[in-house]
Amino acid sequence: MIEEVAGPWAAQRESALHERRGHDRQRAAGAGPNHQLVFVDRVLITLVYLRLQLPHAALAELYGVTRPTVTRAIHEIRPLPARRGFAVPQRLGARLHTLTGVFAHAEAEGSRPARRRNRSASPPSPGRTSRPQGVRVRQEEAEHRQKKQSTAKTTTISDSSGRLLWSGTDRPGPMRDQTAVRAEGIAERFRLHPKVKAEADEGYRGLANEFPDRVSAPPKKPKDDASLGGRHAWRKQRRRQSSRRICVEHVIGEVKKWRPLQRHTRRREYYPETHAAIAGLVCDRAARRPTRPRTSTELVLVHRTAC
Repeated sequence: MIEEVAGPWAAQRESALHERRGHDRQRAAGAGPNHQLVFVDRVLITLVYLRLQLPHAALAELYGVTRPTVTRAIHEIRPLPARRGFAVPQRLGARLHTLTGVFAHAEAEGSRPARRRNRSASPPSPGRTSRPQGVRVRQEEAEHRQKKQSTAKTTTISDSSGRLLWSGTDRPGPMRDQTAVRAEGIAERFRLHPKVKAEADEGYRGLANEFPDRVSAPPKKPKDDASLGGRHAWRKQRRRQSSRRICVEHVIGEVKKWRPLQRHTRRREYYPETHAAIAGLVCDRAARRPTRPRTSTELVLVHRTAC
C-alpha cells in the first residue's frame, strides 16, 4: 500500500506547493528543510489512527512531534487509501471503484453477492437538560429526530465467500432504503446485468418485489391468526435466507472492529473518507482468502463395485 500511495502523495504535495508559490519550482526536488515526519511514518500514524482512533496528542507524544504535525499528516494520507477502491478477490492489481464494476464482476464470476445496509453512529446528540414535564415529550422527540440525523447508512456488498466487494454510498440516517435504491441506481444496474442475483435484508424489500427471481429478501412475518404450521414454515424460510446472507454480516462485523467505525466522534464530513479508507484496507486482507467450495446435496459414488 505504501508503494501505491507514494506516487499520488508526491503529486498531491507538489500540486499544493505549486499553488502556494504561484510559479514553477526554482530549486531542485528535495531541497529545503527536512520533514519532521517522513512519508512512511505518516502512513503508519494514519493506520494507527484508523485502527485505534488514538488522540492526536498521544500520537504526537509517541513520535516526538507536535499535535498539529500529526493532524496535518493524517489529513494528507487519509484520502489516499480512500481512493484506492476495493481489491478483486484472487486478482492481483485489479480493483473496483464503482457499483457498475461490482455488478460486472459479479456477472462475470457468476457469484451471488449479499447486500445489507449498515448503520454507523456519528457524533452523539447533546445531553438532556431539566425541563418541565409538559416540555419533556417535545424535547425527547427532538433528540430522537437529531439522533436519526446524526447516523449514516452505508451500502455493503460481499460475495458468497464473505469477501468485501463494495462499501460506500454513505447517506443520512432518515433516508429510506427504497429511496436510496433509486438514488444509487441499484435497480437500474440489475436491469443492465440480468445474470446477477443477490441476497438482501429487510430494507431492500422493494427491490426483492421488483426482481423476485433474482433478489432474495427475508420472508414476510405471518399474521397473528396464522396457523402453527405456517409460523414454523416462515421461521424455517427466514433461517435459511439468513444463513445465505450471513456472509455480509460477517463482513460488516470485520469492518466494525476498527475503532472509528464503532463510534465516530469526529466531524461528519470526514466520515465517508474514513469509512472508505478502512473498508479498502479490510478488503485487501479479505481478497487473499481462498474461495469457499460450494456444498452440494448430490450423491456421488465413492467406490464402484462390479456386479
